[in-house]
Amino acid sequence: MSQPPADRLPPAWLAAAMERLPDGVAVFDGDWTIRYANPAAARLLSARAAELAGRNLWIALPEVAGSVFHSFLLHARTVGTPVTWRGFYAPAGRWLSASAELVGDLLQVCFREAADLPTEGPADATGEPGAGGEDADRDRLRFLAEVSEALITTLDRGESAGQLAELGVRRLADWAVVLLIGEDGGPGEEAWAHRDPARRADLDTYMTGRLRGPGDDAAMVDALLTGEPVQLPTIEQALVAPSLPTEAVREAWRRLDATSCTIVPLRARGETFGALALMNAGPRPPHTEIEIATAVEAARRGALALDNARLYGRQQKVAETLQRSLLTPPPQPDHLQIAVRYRPASAHALVGGDFYDAFPQPDGATLLVVGDVAGHSVEAAAAMSQLRSAVRTLAYDRPDSPARTLTRVDRVLTGLGFGTLATALVARIEQPAHQARTGHRTLRWSSAGHLPPLLLHPDGTVALLDSAPERLLGLDEPTVRTDHEAPLEPGVTLLLVTDGLVEHGRVDIDTGLARLIGELTGLADVPVDELCDRLLDRIVPGRADDDIALLAVRCHPEEDG
Repeated sequence: MSQPPADRLPPAWLAAAMERLPDGVAVFDGDWTIRYANPAAARLLSARAAELAGRNLWIALPEVAGSVFHSFLLHARTVGTPVTWRGFYAPAGRWLSASAELVGDLLQVCFREAADLPTEGPADATGEPGAGGEDADRDRLRFLAEVSEALITTLDRGESAGQLAELGVRRLADWAVVLLIGEDGGPGEEAWAHRDPARRADLDTYMTGRLRGPGDDAAMVDALLTGEPVQLPTIEQALVAPSLPTEAVREAWRRLDATSCTIVPLRARGETFGALALMNAGPRPPHTEIEIATAVEAARRGALALDNARLYGRQQKVAETLQRSLLTPPPQPDHLQIAVRYRPASAHALVGGDFYDAFPQPDGATLLVVGDVAGHSVEAAAAMSQLRSAVRTLAYDRPDSPARTLTRVDRVLTGLGFGTLATALVARIEQPAHQARTGHRTLRWSSAGHLPPLLLHPDGTVALLDSAPERLLGLDEPTVRTDHEAPLEPGVTLLLVTDGLVEHGRVDIDTGLARLIGELTGLADVPVDELCDRLLDRIVPGRADDDIALLAVRCHPEEDG
């Protein structure tokens, strides 16, 4: 069997021919390492050939990143079919005509200087000669930079999706939809935007009223399964009709006037988890290759931000679930009513290490604990669980005074290499026999750098049980801990809190304590559960800056039991 003549040529001759070509030839692998670049490629890109081969493209030629040529390369690798481009390559100050094709895992790119195009100045946004080449390229770079900048401002996945849709309609479409896949593989969050404020109500009606899955989602599914952009140069109305269940939805769809669309998958870290649908309406023509390349780059940047938000949300959920699983319902001893609340920080901060605990001791006293482990992470939540378990175990095993309990806890944490700092307040509510006859009790507590307890008396006055500060737990230094005590009359309410409540709104501790005292005044007759809710609603009406633990105990008269 005869073979093509090229197969009989020596490899060295072929290599030399490639070196002599006037056209640039470059080959990139899947990690964007430059596997080969001939001298013409280096010349056209204003680089030295010796500095290209074997190096990562973005390191060897950092100026390529974000350029229109960058988007062309990304588009070529994404679609998997031969693509062409003509446009102004700003880093080298010349017009290029290029073609690229994916062969196996290697992207082969050929390009030459486009002699039939102007030597300077304008090209339009498509990369063709016309109204503003270099300016248009700079405008495109500004747009992509805006995408990156806007999406790093939040770790809320829904908010990121909404921002990506809004950015899409500023440059690439008349209206845009971002659809995400949920953690369970089913439909997840959605966001949409329209460049015309007058049409946003129609878009809301369509998106909230349309039926999913009757057949018009085939292009979306194709983009998700292949990981490649899908362009629909026309919209088949017959395919859309089954998804429009009511006249209101049908009218909204007609007014949206979609004529073509491009669906770009959202893919990061090897996983496709959503899509960006860019919809053109009315006379706007279908997207050009350069517009699709720009969309691919914008989606790449958006996908990375969305995936960061997804991973962040997953970590936050793990930490919060761990923390809530440890914060068990409190006991209800005779003539004591205990209420607890835990509120995590907002979506903009990881769950922290705040905790509470309450349990009866073998000698009949009731032990109360609040604490705060330093940090905001899964590790902080795990450290919180260790500290809470240590306090609970040691306090139940030996009903010492709070100061002795904290001393033993500190010794255990040091010996086991706890490795972090924490504040904690341990308190005992005691009632010897002589106090039981009158309904009085004694509060005994010791604090390791924690906020002081507060007493709300039946007449509405509030006492702050302040004391000299003592060392935090985990400092690995011996310290003397002190017990303090105060009488508890019938009807008094004891309140233990963490700094998330006191310092909400970024106020200092003294200002925060004064605010808390002011809110407590007048709540003496309010049931203790309602008291906790009112405090949270009044001091933290929206998102919490930090996580909050709150423990309240109401001492009822003996005859109320």
